[in-house]
Amino acid sequence: MTDSLRIALAQLNPTVGDISGNVALIRKRRAQAAALGADLLAATELVVAGYPPEDLVLKPAFLEEVRRAVESLAAETRDGGPGLLLGAPWLEEGEGAGPLRRHVTNSALLLDGGEIVARRDKHDLPNYGVFDEARVFKPGPMPGPVNFRGVRLGIPICEDIWTGDVCECLAESGAEILVVPNGSPYEMGKFDQRIQLAVSRVTETGLPLIYINQVGGQDELVFDGASFVLDAACNLRAQLPAFREALSVTEWRRGGDGTWTCADAQREAPDTGMEPLYGALMLGLRDYVNKNGFKGIILGLSGGIDSALSAAIAADALGPDRVHCVMMPSPYTSQESLGDAAQCAELLGMRLDTVGIEPAMHAFDGMLAPVFDALAPDTTEENIQARSRMITLMAISNKLGHMVLSTGNKSEMSVGYATLYGDMAGGYNVLKDVYKTTVFALSRWRNQSLPRGALGPGGRVIPERIITKPPSAELKPNQTDQDSLPPYDKLDDILECLIEKEMGVDEISARGHDRATVRRVWHMLEAAEYKRRQAAPGVKISRRAFGRDRRYPIVNRFRGPE
Repeated sequence: MTDSLRIALAQLNPTVGDISGNVALIRKRRAQAAALGADLLAATELVVAGYPPEDLVLKPAFLEEVRRAVESLAAETRDGGPGLLLGAPWLEEGEGAGPLRRHVTNSALLLDGGEIVARRDKHDLPNYGVFDEARVFKPGPMPGPVNFRGVRLGIPICEDIWTGDVCECLAESGAEILVVPNGSPYEMGKFDQRIQLAVSRVTETGLPLIYINQVGGQDELVFDGASFVLDAACNLRAQLPAFREALSVTEWRRGGDGTWTCADAQREAPDTGMEPLYGALMLGLRDYVNKNGFKGIILGLSGGIDSALSAAIAADALGPDRVHCVMMPSPYTSQESLGDAAQCAELLGMRLDTVGIEPAMHAFDGMLAPVFDALAPDTTEENIQARSRMITLMAISNKLGHMVLSTGNKSEMSVGYATLYGDMAGGYNVLKDVYKTTVFALSRWRNQSLPRGALGPGGRVIPERIITKPPSAELKPNQTDQDSLPPYDKLDDILECLIEKEMGVDEISARGHDRATVRRVWHMLEAAEYKRRQAAPGVKISRRAFGRDRRYPIVNRFRGPE
């Protein structure tokens, strides 16, 4: 039995499928932890495979490579250095013959002395929102603690602490410290929710708790890290930074009553206000571009607020030299928009090219004249403008190897104010889950703040006129968004009620909204589902992002009671 233990928390940014790269990250951090005198390096959920691996775990070849990697890491612990606690998908061969005898678990593995000394499998598999673990993993039994150098560690995995059963079982079976590996994605307000859950588990069990969370972007998800330690009295003893990798060694001692206490360690105050939201958008875009190997991005800079904020986030995430902006004016583009786009690019230090689309508009008019000659102009001609711009961006993307960044926001995506195969096209959309009112708030904040880790310039980066002028797609003379939409503060409140809160017409109307307007917005929301199915992926920041969070049928006539 030992009365002291040094546990290193490894908050890592793995890449799904990059097993050798993820192992290299673990090796690097283990060497650093050894130099700091750590006994154990604890990493995050499924770190060897990257999280979430989704259907990769259905491939036997992938699982075999994961097993070889874990066994290799286990062999390296013969050196007498720190043990390893890490997550990996684990293939089990059951009795009988055929594929049905094989099952995969979401497992935490303890490596020490050259061996895999223990394994614990995730018991509560999340199957809601973006999580689909019950589809690919088999749940483990209620776990007992593992023995590491004389200390009994309880290892609930992520979802296992969202209810009290698993931690209660571990406490009753003799666990002394709870070590929780996590792959918990960022959502607005989620940090406080995690702390409250951890406090509940500590209060119920009387055990200190180590919460280790992944960091980094993976497709639409952003993992914010922000790992922490609570002692048995629910005091915060360690707090790792958000949105970046970190290693922190915590020192533990056993008291006379057998309770383990953690000495005060690194504590970085969590970001507040708009900082974490902006940080999530920045990290999500950076990792999507870099992990997919793109040289940089290209976007249409229109002189409007959505493209300006998208450009700012891109400059901060990748550096201005990797962002290529294109202004594509039509006969309806105002001189103010031309000037605003030019000033925004100058403030951000980005390249701006101008490619007018009027020749393309005339070409399409001529091509389609035999069919359209007797028909009055309508939104068809407006959509041709949007699609001409996207053909331009895609051509430059193909020629230069930059990814097209779509710039639409959640308000527009909700009500269908986006052109399919036009401004919706692109490889990624950093504002996909950001309502228009939040776009304004983020723009004002960015002009006053330099985000942590930003590669863009400080000071004002979005011209004030872009923020204050009425939003317009400028697809016809004197057009503004509010010609056909409620004011954005009202629209966004209705949309949040419909999307995030699943409220009905009566409840939303009771908040002061006109009933007919609520019904019209609901109809627009559901009618645009077919567009959203074809939209680019984008950073998830809310509880109900479009995509796997919200799965509505395209053919759907339900609109609630009249």
